[in-house]
Amino acid sequence: MFVLIVGGGKVGAHLAELLLASGHRVRVIELRAAARARLAQSLASDVIVAGSGSDPATLEACGARQADVMAAVTGDDEVNLVATSLARFEFNVPRTIARVNNPKNAWMFTAEMGVDVALSQADLMAHLILEEMSLGDMMTLLKLRRGRYSLVEEKIAADSSVVGRTIADLDLPEECVIVAIIRRGHLILPHGDTMLQTGDEVLALTSTERLQRLAEILGKSA
Repeated sequence: MFVLIVGGGKVGAHLAELLLASGHRVRVIELRAAARARLAQSLASDVIVAGSGSDPATLEACGARQADVMAAVTGDDEVNLVATSLARFEFNVPRTIARVNNPKNAWMFTAEMGVDVALSQADLMAHLILEEMSLGDMMTLLKLRRGRYSLVEEKIAADSSVVGRTIADLDLPEECVIVAIIRRGHLILPHGDTMLQTGDEVLALTSTERLQRLAEILGKSA
């Protein structure tokens, strides 16, 4: 893919390094001279572009019309929103991702404004902390679809009421499915007649609304 990154701070620099290591083409647009100097310590000169991501001329010169993805990750919400809007409506970039620094501004980062995915670090961290506080031993491994779904892991304790029961007997809620079980280091693809054992590491995909219920089912004592 060809990815345009607006913002050459810590987030933008790390993202660029990851993308380049994966074989993608990248351009990082950064207005601040000091930030560009730091970028030059780890990125090739042809990757770094001086300018503002909210400037249509800069985007045009960077090849925005050929870009597959725009990621606007500056510390300025206004710049990120303008950059992604220009990418979508002026240059027809297929995929736009924007960083939201102030959670109170999240309401503006919508598809109508040209933003496919809005990521708020503060909001994500706060929700993850609240979630982990309420789920006991269940661990969140991955968030999907803007946090609507989670891949979670629960280790079955010896006193859990699910030990010796099959998956079909668990009465799992809707939008919740057990996708794998790791048993003594071996991966098991579960079926309805798969019986849970003490020490099983259960991997499940579930909606956010069903997380608490799943934790109760797998973690409750016999």
